[in-house]
Amino acid sequence: MKILAIETSCDETAAAIVEEKNGVPVIISNVVSSQMKAHTGFGGVVPNLAARLHTENLPIVLEEVTQKQKLKFDAVAVTAGPGLVGCLLVGVAAAKTIAMAGDLPFYAINHLEGHTYSAWLNDEVPELPALVVIVSGKHTDLVLMTRHLRYQHLGRTRDDAAGEAFDKVARLLGLGYPGGPAISELAKHGDPKAFKFPIGLPEKTNLEFSFSGLKAAVAYHVVQQPAHIPEHIKADIAASFEQTVADTICRKTVAALDQHPEVKTVCLVGGVAANNRLRSELEKAVHLHQPSRQFIVAPKQFCTDNAAMVGAAALFHHRFGQPDDWKNVEADPNLGL
Repeated sequence: MKILAIETSCDETAAAIVEEKNGVPVIISNVVSSQMKAHTGFGGVVPNLAARLHTENLPIVLEEVTQKQKLKFDAVAVTAGPGLVGCLLVGVAAAKTIAMAGDLPFYAINHLEGHTYSAWLNDEVPELPALVVIVSGKHTDLVLMTRHLRYQHLGRTRDDAAGEAFDKVARLLGLGYPGGPAISELAKHGDPKAFKFPIGLPEKTNLEFSFSGLKAAVAYHVVQQPAHIPEHIKADIAASFEQTVADTICRKTVAALDQHPEVKTVCLVGGVAANNRLRSELEKAVHLHQPSRQFIVAPKQFCTDNAAMVGAAALFHHRFGQPDDWKNVEADPNLGL
């Protein structure tokens, strides 16, 4: 089974062809067209602009990923939500058209489920049950995956997601957009212990996240600085902020493992999973909690939005579920996992 997958939930126009070999997804072709330069001047993603660029870019991406139709596929998958509704509509409409024209099986995939299955685009296959730590621009979630296609939310953010906090702190420091890479680069030159920032909802049994207090604390310290903040102070703030985000996620993950000792694997996925400090700190925390437990982090090229992860999820829907009726599928910006 070869699946053509499409992803247009935010500001990446992506398509991929993925097939199953020996029970794991294998990427045949993968193309991502980023809109980052188009949105940088606005300090964030402009929804209408993003949707228009998807309309322009998707035919080009599809032609490239199929190598002008020389690569064939047996089914179509698309991100149906959550995401920006105008962006989702572009991908869903294209996928429906392809499925209808070719009379092909159709799979509507949840964006968070796609991120989850990015952990399967690895040399090492996760064992279930798994604790999936989803850290992205709009989501910071702890999800218990008991078996394929079965998920239980253990905790999620009550306000800003970690990725949003990175972007907002980057703006406070005058670093521009996107904030995550900019803060990480600056943090390399700073002291992560220079500032003591708070961890939101610190109660040991609380698995919910909150980053609004952290953002406010950073803003307070920035206001206390001179008009032109010295670079070494900026670096210290960035490093301390980045460390606090990592410490918060580590604390909540370990608390979830205490409550669910049956977990065999911890999977770190999502755009912020590309952050080196978070990757290393969470791996240390997981192995300190139980050295034999698997820790798998999605490859960096599959942390940010891409269609290969959507195709991977669709392969497991083909294996353990059933196709969707494309006539009944609509783009849903609030689609739940």
